[in-house]
Amino acid sequence: MDRRQVDRRTFILTSTLAGVAAPFLVEAQQAGRVWKVGVLEPGHLAVQAHLIEAFRQGLRELGYLEGRNLVIERRFAEGTLERLPELAAELARLKVDVIVAAGTPAIKAARQATREIPIIMSAVGDPVGEGLVASLARPGGNITGVTVQSPELSAKRLQLLKEAVPRVSRVAIVWDPRIVHEVNGFNEAEIAARSLGLTLLSVRVKRPDDLEVAFAGAARDGANGVFVFPNSITTDYGKRIADLALKHRLPGVYGVGELAEAGGLLAYGPVRADNYRKVAAFVDKVLTGARPGDLPIQQPTKFELVINLRTAKALGLAIPQSVLLRADRVIE
Repeated sequence: MDRRQVDRRTFILTSTLAGVAAPFLVEAQQAGRVWKVGVLEPGHLAVQAHLIEAFRQGLRELGYLEGRNLVIERRFAEGTLERLPELAAELARLKVDVIVAAGTPAIKAARQATREIPIIMSAVGDPVGEGLVASLARPGGNITGVTVQSPELSAKRLQLLKEAVPRVSRVAIVWDPRIVHEVNGFNEAEIAARSLGLTLLSVRVKRPDDLEVAFAGAARDGANGVFVFPNSITTDYGKRIADLALKHRLPGVYGVGELAEAGGLLAYGPVRADNYRKVAAFVDKVLTGARPGDLPIQQPTKFELVINLRTAKALGLAIPQSVLLRADRVIE
């Protein structure tokens, strides 16, 4: 047999085997890869730890294990929002595979740092109104995730406060006018207040240092109830807010259950830990090839009413049984 013929056959056989083996080699490389996930949070680690743990649990259930095929790079601004751009840039320099960001300031900082790395929103009020995405159904760009946006929450919260504390007539609303979601929520609250016979007092809080003055001013202006919008400041400083409400004898309704746990009277809103578990599924989809801009943004589906009876007792209140029976959790 001609040697050239043998060489040709050897070449064909080798090429064929290489072609067959290639997909398996790629799979093996993929299986052996260590994914790097960046987490960007505006608040304090101690306050957000349970949410990060819910996210980690979601990842574990999907087969992502820290120390084996996953590294999580955590960056917390510790309440100083001005640090977010620097922290986001640091995650981009580390070339993480995806960034999980909570709150509009953190998401904007991440988007400013990179237009290539996928960004998964773990908490945001109105991503369309804030100009973060094109639409909930087709976000576009490199951003997707979950939102806490839900219609009629302001009206529901005011109604619960009025039912729980019928004597409430002047409600101070603690909000940040720079946040589109809260502007819409404030307008909705004004409509609901008229039907409930309530007078609203606007209390603007843009930074943690505003809180003391805000609550003192609300009490001075005759408020006998308080409504606190959930955002990166109010959720991170929940204990201080609950203490101020108690100091000024203001029964309050809050947007997340954690504030009732911190000492607030009532809380009604999405279960944040559930949202963080959903974020893990988004991360998995993106890491396995999905384009973030093609993944519809999910709205909350699980809500809870939390009542703190210790706070009710401290305020000298008896919560009606009709309200207690609707509670998902009661703190005694």
